[in-house]
Amino acid sequence: MLQNLGRLKVFYHVFSKGSVLSASKILHVSQSAVSQSLQKLEEEIQSQLFTRMHKRLVPTAAGERLFAVVHPFMQELAGCLKNIKQSREKPFGELRIGAPVEFGKAYFPGMVARFREQYPEVTFYLKLGNPATLLPLVETGQIDFAFVDLFLTQNQFFANLDIYHFSPVVDEEIILACSKRYYEKQIKSDHSFSHLKSQQFIAYRHNAQDVKNWFKHHFNKGNVKYDVVLVVDSQQALISAVKHHAGVGIVASHLVAKEMKEGLIVPIHTPKPKIINQISLVLLQDKVPTLTEKIFQKFLIEKIQSMNLFS
Repeated sequence: MLQNLGRLKVFYHVFSKGSVLSASKILHVSQSAVSQSLQKLEEEIQSQLFTRMHKRLVPTAAGERLFAVVHPFMQELAGCLKNIKQSREKPFGELRIGAPVEFGKAYFPGMVARFREQYPEVTFYLKLGNPATLLPLVETGQIDFAFVDLFLTQNQFFANLDIYHFSPVVDEEIILACSKRYYEKQIKSDHSFSHLKSQQFIAYRHNAQDVKNWFKHHFNKGNVKYDVVLVVDSQQALISAVKHHAGVGIVASHLVAKEMKEGLIVPIHTPKPKIINQISLVLLQDKVPTLTEKIFQKFLIEKIQSMNLFS
């Protein structure tokens, strides 16, 4: 690796303009400074880059090869710096966002499309996952910020949460639900712990943490073995299984609002308060959001809250 990459910049301008004088004017330095920088670069790579002729420089084969590498880099660098400057003046560039799987699938594509109608120079990378997936990506800077929910991953350990800033965005109700046919055949209006725990369950993960969390909240019961007949990796698959009478499962109520209104899916209530899963905006504690991030975060939060998705 070169000791001084700035010498490549000098070489680039000398090659492009064909003279030390022109390069010195662009770089706002003296001709002697340009000549010294070029000489040190040649000494470092142990190759002559130009043949010095009267009032002009003729590139050598080594100089041609080096310029072929440096030129596209300098062009891309100039474009990158221009984009960075533009992103300080108006929404511009790529936003890398994390979101819960079902929440992201249901609402983010539409929100992104609406935002890009106003700001077409903004592009997006969307990563879907649970907090265990998204929080490390925020920490390492692989995504700019994330929206996370906590209910389905309660009791998991997350190291050093102090490095994150959490801002509540919206609440969603988490319910235990089954099809109307299953309810009439198996539940029969008996919402007691002993009866409910004996049902067939559709779980969101192999450890059935969603089911365990629901029973912990409503009956304060832990370490109970449940009859899990199907494990799925998405809420849509869980909803489909519920509609096909496979058993009972934990689901966000807004995802089945239509089916509940039509009587196809029945929520199972207890005297305990509802389970509210809070979706929060998460970014690094000391991160200063860009203009693009600020505008999109404000846009998304306002749109979600105005739609009354979880009321």
